Amino acid sequence: MATDFWAKAYGGYHSKRWIVDRATLKESRSGDLQYVDDPEYLDLFAIFFANVITKLGKKLNFRQRVIATAIVFFRRFYIKNSYCETDPFIVIAACCYVAGKAEESPVHIKNMVAEARLFFSQQPYGVKYFPSDNSKLAEMEFYLVADLECDLTVFHPYRTLLSICKKESSNDLQTEAGEVGVGVDDGPRYWGSGDGQLELPDDAFQLAWSIINDTYRSDLCLLYPPHLLAITALYLAVVLHGPTRELLQQQSHSVEATPVHSSPRRSSRQSSSTLLGHAKKPSQDFVAFFSELNISMPLVATIAQEIISLYTLWERYLEDSDLVDSARGAFYGHTSAQTGVSHSGVSTPVESLDDTQRPHGATPTFLLQVLTRMRENRLSDMAHVSSGRPVAVNKMLERTQAAG
Repeated sequence: MATDFWAKAYGGYHSKRWIVDRATLKESRSGDLQYVDDPEYLDLFAIFFANVITKLGKKLNFRQRVIATAIVFFRRFYIKNSYCETDPFIVIAACCYVAGKAEESPVHIKNMVAEARLFFSQQPYGVKYFPSDNSKLAEMEFYLVADLECDLTVFHPYRTLLSICKKESSNDLQTEAGEVGVGVDDGPRYWGSGDGQLELPDDAFQLAWSIINDTYRSDLCLLYPPHLLAITALYLAVVLHGPTRELLQQQSHSVEATPVHSSPRRSSRQSSSTLLGHAKKPSQDFVAFFSELNISMPLVATIAQEIISLYTLWERYLEDSDLVDSARGAFYGHTSAQTGVSHSGVSTPVESLDDTQRPHGATPTFLLQVLTRMRENRLSDMAHVSSGRPVAVNKMLERTQAAG
């Protein structure tokens, strides 16, 4: 039922506007690709700017949902604009400012300008040209909302994860109204028949939540709908969380030792519950749960591979970050001196690398130099076109760019 809800009521509208294909995404990066030596720098920009938004959001005491909304606004804005033609830092401040309003956590414009100006002036950013005039941020707000087509409603994977893992509350239903699964109280939910919910240990649930946080450091939120990202994060958490994976292996061995019934799975469950009567309730079958999802598991596997690729790329981004809500420790042994296991019981499929083995990567300072060079080269090309006349690609942003 909720699958139809996604496809018709919300998904059809949302996918036409903000879920894009890779060809569209590549076309939106065509302007920047002319001014970078390595296309990978643009992927590193995605991680860099998401970290900037996250840190600024925490200074503003934003909830994770507000930070995620600001990142989505930033991603959508740059579908229609280029890094080399705009000032990403004024755009970041505007995204946080608008996200606070959209998620009912407003910040006064004076506080926003003061916090952003102070934060961006510090190392490693060292931005000295951020405007102190509140009207500049207000002007950028109008440009941002215009490029967002006044569509400020953002759906996140958190709601689906809460629903599947029996973590939702009445407050969640109110604040997340309209998202996938909300209002589907009668009948089967879209993730299968039966109870349609999965009980996970708190550590495994937190790991899935952190994986969702990390997806915002890529363009996955532009390529796939939220419910698929939530299920993929849940899939990776089940595989990576040590105790849960051991339970999954035990279930696999028990299935191999149990005679296979010829009747369908659903009927066998009903008959077994009738025969056993007051027998002890068996542990949840994770394999059966995912097999009954009304989604494409090959697509989930594809998204999982892209998330793993994100962590591989993230290893080449060198920054002393204090982000504690990331699942990077599940993929690389940063959080524990023990080989293969972190402090949360999460296995590490990639061996830990010491400083001598770790590949050299890009630092925030280096990426800022790349960004500065891109903007300078773009401005030079705009001033020396074949016609000999300066050309402004986006007139709406001229005054904002000239704020410094």
